[in-house]
Amino acid sequence: MSDVKDAIETMKSKFNPAAAAGLDLVFGFRIDEAEHYSLVVKDSTCDIQEGENPDAQVTLVMDSETLKGIVDGSTDGMQAFMGGKLRAEGDMMLAMKLSELFPQ
Repeated sequence: MSDVKDAIETMKSKFNPAAAAGLDLVFGFRIDEAEHYSLVVKDSTCDIQEGENPDAQVTLVMDSETLKGIVDGSTDGMQAFMGGKLRAEGDMMLAMKLSELFPQ
């Protein structure tokens, strides 16, 4: 299992189902321009899928070090965004919802 997949699995373990009540969202992740994952959040559940998902409302693009730092709490997602280490393609407001869905 890759470090990226480990980080995505760790993120899933932090999932807050109460924050996802009634939601139907797809978050895409493009890591190092080569690895693609999606988190499908639907009615208080979260599922990880490998590969690109054409239904992703927002795709977060970053390198694997940034992803690992955000997941383990050593990197602030907003600071990574402001510093150009993370970019969002699609609905930027949905990207902000990730901190509620996956609290530290």
